[in-house]
Amino acid sequence: MDIALFVNITSRAWALPILSNLHEGVAGRQAPLLAATGASRTAFSQSLDHLIAIGLLERNPGHGHPLRPEFRLTPRGKTAAAIANKIQTVSGDEDQDLLRRSWTLPVLTSLHAPSHFNEIKRNLQTITDRALSQSLKSMEVRNWVCRSVDDAARPPRSIYQAVNTGGEISRITAPEIRFG
Repeated sequence: MDIALFVNITSRAWALPILSNLHEGVAGRQAPLLAATGASRTAFSQSLDHLIAIGLLERNPGHGHPLRPEFRLTPRGKTAAAIANKIQTVSGDEDQDLLRRSWTLPVLTSLHAPSHFNEIKRNLQTITDRALSQSLKSMEVRNWVCRSVDDAARPPRSIYQAVNTGGEISRITAPEIRFG
């Protein structure tokens, strides 16, 4: 999967939980998926529409009622759903708020090796300095990212590395995502 698609998927808070639940076999109707994810109706609906728009979900033709449609994964969606399910499996319920933030997963993916701030920014071309900084700080507070300072460099530079749950997620996503 391309990093641009991964960033696009994670831009909606409930996209990964929806994909993961479909991968696990939850019925592709709104009520069961809504109950499984715990999302609000509005946020869930926006995420579902987003997944359809980017071609990971489609309406299941010939199934469901017009007011209660049924959805299924597309071939590209099956790949994304498998990755989403692996991520959901290694993270706990207390981690879901951090996983639903837009840049958490793309940043962790780029931290498959210890990296400097600008290296991460280069991998994630559309991220702003502020968004990257806030993402790194929130993951550092949760102990998903470890920041150290390279004193040998002039001027000294920070080095970021994914650790603990962040490291596990990085090991899952890094082989699946293509940069550049």
